[in-house]
Amino acid sequence: MKAFGKEWFTNKTKRDILLLIFGGCSLIVSFFDIGHLPLDAAWVAIVLCGIPILKDAIVGLVTRFDIKADVLVSLALIASVIIGEIFAAGEVAFIMQIGSLLEELTVAKARAGIEKLVHLTPRIARRIVDGKEEIIPAEGVAVNDRLRVLAGETIPVDGIILSGQTSVNQAVMTGESLPVDKQPGDDVFSGTVNQFGTFEMQATRVGEDSSIQRMIRLVQSADAGKAKIVSLADRWATWIVVAALSASVLTWIFTHEIIRAVTILVVFCPCALVLATPTAIMAAIGNATKHGFLVREGDALERLAGTQKVTFDKTGTLTYGKPEVVGIQSGGVWTDCEVYRYTAAAEQRSEHPLGKAIVECWKKSAKEELFAPESFQMIPGRGVSARICGKEVLCGSTEMLLEAQISIPEEAAKNAQVWCDQGCTVIYTAIDGKLAGFLALSDSVRTSAAETIHTLKQIGVQPVLLTGDHASAARHIAEELGICEYHAQCLPEDKLHWIDSYQKERQNVCMIGDGINDAPALKKAYVGIAMGGIGSDIAVEAADIALVNDEIRELPHLIRLSKRMMTTIRLNLIFSMTLNFIAVFLAIAGILNPVVGALVHNAGSVLVIINSALLLKWHKRM
Repeated sequence: MKAFGKEWFTNKTKRDILLLIFGGCSLIVSFFDIGHLPLDAAWVAIVLCGIPILKDAIVGLVTRFDIKADVLVSLALIASVIIGEIFAAGEVAFIMQIGSLLEELTVAKARAGIEKLVHLTPRIARRIVDGKEEIIPAEGVAVNDRLRVLAGETIPVDGIILSGQTSVNQAVMTGESLPVDKQPGDDVFSGTVNQFGTFEMQATRVGEDSSIQRMIRLVQSADAGKAKIVSLADRWATWIVVAALSASVLTWIFTHEIIRAVTILVVFCPCALVLATPTAIMAAIGNATKHGFLVREGDALERLAGTQKVTFDKTGTLTYGKPEVVGIQSGGVWTDCEVYRYTAAAEQRSEHPLGKAIVECWKKSAKEELFAPESFQMIPGRGVSARICGKEVLCGSTEMLLEAQISIPEEAAKNAQVWCDQGCTVIYTAIDGKLAGFLALSDSVRTSAAETIHTLKQIGVQPVLLTGDHASAARHIAEELGICEYHAQCLPEDKLHWIDSYQKERQNVCMIGDGINDAPALKKAYVGIAMGGIGSDIAVEAADIALVNDEIRELPHLIRLSKRMMTTIRLNLIFSMTLNFIAVFLAIAGILNPVVGALVHNAGSVLVIINSALLLKWHKRM
């Protein structure tokens, strides 16, 4: 995030700014005839600002037969110089250079972040041969090889666990913040992290077929199908060039006055037209920045104005990405408070995110100090065992209690299932060999999420939930927030598939996510918005826009702003073209000369800039 500011001022941008400074000073000297120089000072502006325009026009015309606004500008420059209107030529070159600079600033290229994904690729693997462990490069693993993965290591290839129990952080693949308990027979994916226990696995997909390598290829290819918006000035340039040349030639034929023909080229020069889009985009970007958005792609706001759907990741986007205790159920002789306190005391030394969340929530909500465990043992993939105040306490999954031969009453199981159906994770607590109760933990929904979804519907944008979480959690949060369409258990390629299918139906999609697993979808979407605070660097690099403060309540304002920006651009274009045509008729009649013509259309450019500047403080009042 810190490096992004450097993208705005590259060496080329700094050079263009210097050219504009010298060019502007030379025009002032020329206009007021300061120093009575033997050579018109406007030549400095022509050389510094005009030559780059001429060069780009010639290269585009010769190599690609690409007729852009630069072609007409070049004709106006050459014609003005030929008839001796040096100041007019300098003015045209200067104002066009301003437009070029603004376009450079609005078209900051987003980086794919591929190099960061490559860093996630595992380097080594521990292969077991004849009972002995050998360390080999990860790319040397073959299908069916037996591998050992230690706690804290990245899983080198896709495979199936053969022995051992553990918890695996799969955020890189599913985006879910909580680790997933694994046991023999479960699948594991390359690039994910083994958090606690040691296990042995059999390799099933290796090399280019592994999950992390598929992810890299998805990010590399997802951007290929995203259409880039062509500047309206360049889109209309061919017709403008034809109209200007035709009017100029016909005027010369019928009036035999070359100065009128040249004046037509000068006033027809699309300065205001070229400025219409970048000035509005720059002002809108300034407005978006005040509301916490960092716009990384120059045309991102143009694309955002045309979106029909907004797809949300769940964890870290619609939720805070941090589990909290949301329910307590006690049974037998134990109260809710006692179950909570014993569970928190047992989890004090746990390294599991759920255990840490329980302890943190207890400290926030209760005044009593927790008992210090007299003994503690962490059981990977199951839970924890501790001795507290002389009592044996077990906290963990259903499997842990069953292995300890502790039964779960039918009523408790039904109550726990209710919480599970709402997308919660249940932690059972047993004291001295009997079930005492359970705690339900859930990722809390952002306070502004429901209002944001409601407002998006009001402005005609359909929200969709794409999450790697299981179906019950997806359904619960979708119902809570009023999202009608949702898709659960989505891997990166699944999110990519849904976005691609929407866009094939001509429904432009804006994707909002925060995790590494969201990077391909952020790239593929018509517009990608990453959570800049909680989000991974790779997600931010893949996105067109970053939400710096993670406050999604500002999203409706951004969409409204993009639509307002497009309205401003259209008004700018209509005004600039109308002014140009009026000036052309005046030039044909001989009322305007090249210098006055240049001043008139430059005045139009100033008005376009003023109109665009109104976007800086624009905010729709509800």
